[in-house]
Amino acid sequence: MNEVVITLSRWQFALTTVYHFFFVPLTIGLSLLVAIIQTIYFRTGNSIYKKMTKYWGKLFLINFAMGVVTGIVMEFQFGMNWSEYSRFVGDIFGAPLAIEALVAFFLESTFIGVWIFGWDKLPKKIHLLSIWLVAIGSTLSAFWILVANSFMQSPMGFVLDNGRMIMNDFGALLSNPNVWVQFPHTVLGGYTTGALFILGISAYHLFRKYQFEFFKKSFQIAAVFGVISVFLVILIGHSQGQHMIKTQPMKMAAAEALWETENPASFSIFSIVDQKNQQDVFSIRLPGVLSLLSYNRFEGEVKGIKDIQADYEQKYGPGNYIPPITINYWSFRVMVGSGFLMFFITGFALFLTMNNKLINCKLLKFFPLAIALPYLANTSGWLLTEIGRQPWVVYGYLRTSDAISPNLTIGMLWMSVIGFTLIYGALMVIDVFLLTKYAKVTNIEEPKRTEEEKTYWE
Repeated sequence: MNEVVITLSRWQFALTTVYHFFFVPLTIGLSLLVAIIQTIYFRTGNSIYKKMTKYWGKLFLINFAMGVVTGIVMEFQFGMNWSEYSRFVGDIFGAPLAIEALVAFFLESTFIGVWIFGWDKLPKKIHLLSIWLVAIGSTLSAFWILVANSFMQSPMGFVLDNGRMIMNDFGALLSNPNVWVQFPHTVLGGYTTGALFILGISAYHLFRKYQFEFFKKSFQIAAVFGVISVFLVILIGHSQGQHMIKTQPMKMAAAEALWETENPASFSIFSIVDQKNQQDVFSIRLPGVLSLLSYNRFEGEVKGIKDIQADYEQKYGPGNYIPPITINYWSFRVMVGSGFLMFFITGFALFLTMNNKLINCKLLKFFPLAIALPYLANTSGWLLTEIGRQPWVVYGYLRTSDAISPNLTIGMLWMSVIGFTLIYGALMVIDVFLLTKYAKVTNIEEPKRTEEEKTYWE
C-alpha cells in the first residue's frame, strides 16, 4: 500500500476524531452539571438555580448539536477508508457501536428533546428526570465507544476464523481490564472539562461584576465539582499508566523516550530524541521515578524501546514496531502537565469560594484561559492512546497499513482531507461564535414562576 495513501487516511481519521472529541467531553460534563443544578432548583425552589439551569443548558445544547454533526461522519469512514479493518474486526467492533447508537444515543437525543420543550409543561419530577437521563445517556454512549476502543487496545473474547475476528464471548468485551481504566479516565476528563468551562465563564462575569450572585453560585459549584473530578482523573490516570506497562509496554517506553531497559527506571524531565539513530540528543532524567510510577516503588524493571522491538520481531516477524517517539513523548507531558495545572486552578478556585475572596479578586481575569486546559489534556491523551499503539490498529493482530481500503487513491484522499478541514473549520468558527455570544450574555432575566410553581413552592 502506498505510504502517502496510508498517511493521508490516518490524517483524515485523526482530523475528524480530534475535532469530534472537542465536543464529547463537554457534553458529558455539562449534562451532569446542568442536571445537578436543576436538582438544586427542584429541592430549594430558588429561582436563581432555574436561571442557571437554562443559561448553562443553552451552552450545553449548542455543544451537543455540534457533537452530533461531527460524530456521524466518523462511522462512515470505517467502510470508506478502512474497509479491510471493517472486514477483519467488524463482527466484534460493530456490536458495541450498534448498542451505543440504539440505546445510549437514542436515550440521550430523545430526552434532550423532552427537556428542551418540557419546561413548565411537564411535572417537575419528570422534567428533572429527563435531564438526568440525558446525562446517563451521554455517559453510556462513552462507555460503549470505549468498549469498542478497548478491544482495539487489548483484544479478547474472540476467535480467528478464515482471517477474521469472530466474537465468542461478549462478556469478555465488557470485563476487559482496559475498559475499566479507560472509561472512568475519559468520563472524569469530561467532568473536568465541564467544570473548567463553567469556572472560566463565571470568572469572566465575576471580574466584571455582572450578575454577581448568579455567577458566584455557578463558580462555587464548578470549583467543588472540578477539584473532585481532576483529583480522580489523576488517580485513575496513574492506574491506567500501570495497566499500560503490562499490556502495551512500547507505548510507555515511547512516552518516556526510554531506549534501554532499566531497573530502577528513570523518568525523563526533558528529552530530545533522534529516532532514526535510536538515541537521545539531549536528556535530563530522574533516577527511579519511572519505576515508582509503574510499580509504586523505587525499583522494578521497565523495558526499553530497543528490547521491546527485538521481542516484537521475534513474536510478530520483521518490521518496525516503534511509534513516533516525539509525538508520544510530548503528548504525555502536555496531558499530565495540563492535569496538574487544572488541579492547582480548581483548588485555588475552591479556596477563593471558601474564604469569600471572589469580590475584587484580580486573578479572576485569568480563569477564562483555563478553559483551554482540558481540551489540551483530552486531545493529547487521545493522541498518546492512538499514536502510541502504532503500527497496530488492532494491537498484535492487524497493522494500520493492512487496514486501509485497497482502492483508495491519493486524489480521493486529498480532496476529502481538504474538504473536511474547510467544513470543520467553518463549523468550529460557528461553534466558538455561538458559545462566546451566549456565554457573554449579561441581561439574564429572572424566570417568572407559573401559578402552579407558586402553589408548589409556597
